[in-house]
Amino acid sequence: MYNYIEATIHEIEFKVNGEETSMTIPANLTLVELLRQELRLTGTTEGCGVGVCGCCTVLIDNKVVASCLELAVNIDGKEVLTIEGLADTYQLSEFHPLQTSFREYEGFQCGYCTPGMLISSKALLDQNPDPSDEDIREFLSENICRCTGYDSIIMAVKSAAKEMNV
Repeated sequence: MYNYIEATIHEIEFKVNGEETSMTIPANLTLVELLRQELRLTGTTEGCGVGVCGCCTVLIDNKVVASCLELAVNIDGKEVLTIEGLADTYQLSEFHPLQTSFREYEGFQCGYCTPGMLISSKALLDQNPDPSDEDIREFLSENICRCTGYDSIIMAVKSAAKEMNV
């Protein structure tokens, strides 16, 4: 006989921000729900819930992912980076150069999109350490900001790129 309750519960093991974690979770739990509700990593925000705004962006094995669309069971055996772990990836200061430059260039206003913008910007700089304005605009096109007009974000990413390549 098919046991529906047992079939919908999964044991997963993964790394989040460098820390090994294992959990028993329901099959329908999204990654953003796991991060915010179960792990209390509330820096990852949920904006639209349908994968078009970029607020919930995280990296899974260094790939940009909308965590509102990703089922948490899919991170079994993988590594997740959230905004809370961003500074740890650089290890030279308290803040990642992107975080410092976003503050310096005011690459945020309300701040709701900022975690997703920072994580996406990190992915961009990992792939392209010296991006043009157009490269930045194209890469961040999946991240919607209704407040800044993007110019300050582009300046912040370029400044962080220069600092990281010194």
